[in-house]
Amino acid sequence: MQYPVYIVDAFANNVFEGNPAAVCPLETWLPDATMQSIAAENNLSETVFFVPSEKGFHISWFTPTVEVVLCGHATLATAHILYTELGYTLPSIQFESKSGELVVKKHPQGYQLNFPSTTIEVMKGNDSALLHGLGIQKYQAAFTSVMDWMVVLENQDAIDALNPNFDILATIPSRGIIVTAPGKDVDFVCRCFYPQSGVNEDPVTGSSFTHTAPYWSERLGKTALIGEQRSHRPGKVWLEIQDDRTLLAGPAITFSKGYFFLP
Repeated sequence: MQYPVYIVDAFANNVFEGNPAAVCPLETWLPDATMQSIAAENNLSETVFFVPSEKGFHISWFTPTVEVVLCGHATLATAHILYTELGYTLPSIQFESKSGELVVKKHPQGYQLNFPSTTIEVMKGNDSALLHGLGIQKYQAAFTSVMDWMVVLENQDAIDALNPNFDILATIPSRGIIVTAPGKDVDFVCRCFYPQSGVNEDPVTGSSFTHTAPYWSERLGKTALIGEQRSHRPGKVWLEIQDDRTLLAGPAITFSKGYFFLP
């Protein structure tokens, strides 16, 4: 059997920018093991699958090695394909996920995702693996959450200079590590490392902004912010904090479309 698949560069105005995701529309779910094998075959930071539901769509995300509970760039990529390729016309899209209900709508910057903000707590315990893995001697603050650890550094130059040891970072018991600092031309910058999930450095990680945006909103005293992920394929994200929700927006562009084939 053949199934459609699209490759979309999310948080990007042009191809070869932002974060690529494989988008796989389904009529009914495939077995989890099959979806995980497809994600491994695609070998992108995320492959997303979705099926119709009464409210809209159920959605699931897989890295090359694991299923994850939340992914921003692949959700944005899915909305882009629904609007540009699959004839979706309603003003917003409702996705049901393991992180609850997610809503996406069109936005002047492309598409806006309405995600739950992630609660962070001050990190306690031994931080030697974190320091050695990031190759730093100190940080301003460090936090943990149900998904990621987040580390705050002094400035953007410190973010750009990071040269992590991914073998050490992979031993940290979290989905990954977010490192953030004040930006020069934006409110804040970040980089995201996920060797635990099969992705050493993710280009533009939508879900990471549910950690960073609420933190910087409180620290800077503003609810509308612009963040930039400074990877080898950098991307800007337009952000708004509304109560316990993080709204994040950015563009997307289709790189390819075709089929994958299963027995």
